[in-house]
Amino acid sequence: MRADIQGLEITVGELRHLCGAGPDRVYRPATATNFAREVLKTVGLIVLVVISCWLLVAIFPRAYLFWFALHLAAICGLIFEDAWKIWSSQNKDLINLFDDVDRYNGIIKAIEINDRIEDAGNAEVKIGDRAKVIQALQAIREDLVRALKTERILRENKKFVATNSELFANNLRTLNALQISDRASKQGRLLNEALQLATEVQAEMKKLQDRNAAS
Repeated sequence: MRADIQGLEITVGELRHLCGAGPDRVYRPATATNFAREVLKTVGLIVLVVISCWLLVAIFPRAYLFWFALHLAAICGLIFEDAWKIWSSQNKDLINLFDDVDRYNGIIKAIEINDRIEDAGNAEVKIGDRAKVIQALQAIREDLVRALKTERILRENKKFVATNSELFANNLRTLNALQISDRASKQGRLLNEALQLATEVQAEMKKLQDRNAAS
């Protein structure tokens, strides 16, 4: 990975730090099929835990209270995790932001693969106006980080009213100013995709602001 795109990707660990939950803690998409699949998986795990408890009690009967407590805690943990996922999956704003992060990281991955192809001796795939594409991605990253932090604040503080306009400041004008001559080129397509993603991130920010103002 080239130096100019190192650190641009938003990692799972960073997501957990920013919004208090990772993308694996929600159902995406939040469909009945996914819910049913997870419930069946949890039921299967609970059955295995019960069998494990039964075997251990049979082998070590004197410690039956310990085994009961240990396996009961494991079952409660499985049920709590499913309940948390179901509750978190009702937060459409958070899920939409996770989807935006996936798309953003996908652009970074596409650039990385393109760089590897170029380094393999295919100079014709070189991304022109690369600096503008990277600048656009840096601006989108700032907006995504801001949106994730804002969503967490609003989620954890239901009565919070965002009156500071700087909180919802965006980099959209910066992105619109990044004009390139050939919109059909590889860099043009990358920048257009980045701009579309930035617009959608701003729409999510506006929804968060409007919902909080109405509460």
